[in-house]
Amino acid sequence: MTTEILRLPRPVTGSRSGPLRDALPVGVVVLALIALWYGLAVWLNAAQVIDRFANNDTAWTVRELVDATWSMERPVLPAPHQVAQNFYETVFDTAVSSKRSLVFHAGVTLSATLLGFLMGAVLGIALAVGIVHLAVLDRSLLPWIIASQTIPILAIAPMVVVVLGNLGFEGLLPKAIISMYLCFFPITIGVVKGLRAPDPLQLDLMRTYNATPTQTFWKLRLPTATPFLFASLKVAIATSLVGAIVGELPTGAQAGLGARLLSGSYYGQTVQIWSALVMASLIGVLLVFLVGAVERGVGRAMGAAR
Repeated sequence: MTTEILRLPRPVTGSRSGPLRDALPVGVVVLALIALWYGLAVWLNAAQVIDRFANNDTAWTVRELVDATWSMERPVLPAPHQVAQNFYETVFDTAVSSKRSLVFHAGVTLSATLLGFLMGAVLGIALAVGIVHLAVLDRSLLPWIIASQTIPILAIAPMVVVVLGNLGFEGLLPKAIISMYLCFFPITIGVVKGLRAPDPLQLDLMRTYNATPTQTFWKLRLPTATPFLFASLKVAIATSLVGAIVGELPTGAQAGLGARLLSGSYYGQTVQIWSALVMASLIGVLLVFLVGAVERGVGRAMGAAR
């Protein structure tokens, strides 16, 4: 007898996507957005430039119009290179201790963001644990937590600043409390969802082993809630940054990205406003990335697949 060896076809596998291939779609989108930005800058600034040409009785070409819309001192919408130039000057060419430095203002806002995020995380996790383990809190407290987020933060921020100011608390704390108010909600809801995620059969097994509620929490509920926790932390850190910036608006603060936005709007410095917005967005991306890095570290410590 002849033995035939069955040769299975080798699976066709595509080449692994390298960093260049992964970055290509992002790069295309970024280039498209920049091109759209330049086009909108021409469209929105053209009326002022045409009026200026008409007042000076100057003949103009399309190229001169485009160049003028991209080089206005106080444009309606600054061109990307104007924002990039102002950002570079206020970050790298200005002393960090100067109040013209974006790094100085970003540090002020970042301190309020991190303090508010820390307080919001502690409050959100504590509320979630209480809601899951105490039915009375679930029925009485959770609806009020949800209702609290229907009040616009712009209406609450001035009241918080005034009340805390009368109590002698000024500076960092009022902004941090406003950040806490915004960021505790996603943490509370996410952790509640995660602590309730274990399968009923798993909970029955813990009861079969005669586990105490504390043991069930640490060995079953908390590990199950970890992905929910970090997902909500990523949302919360971004909303905490928004809260810190909003908290700087009604205080008349002289430092912080919110103060930078206010001064830019008062004096019509739209390039300054956009530079502050770019800095805020970069801080938000960095904070979310750091939370994601902590999540990956915790996952590896808990034995999650890499």
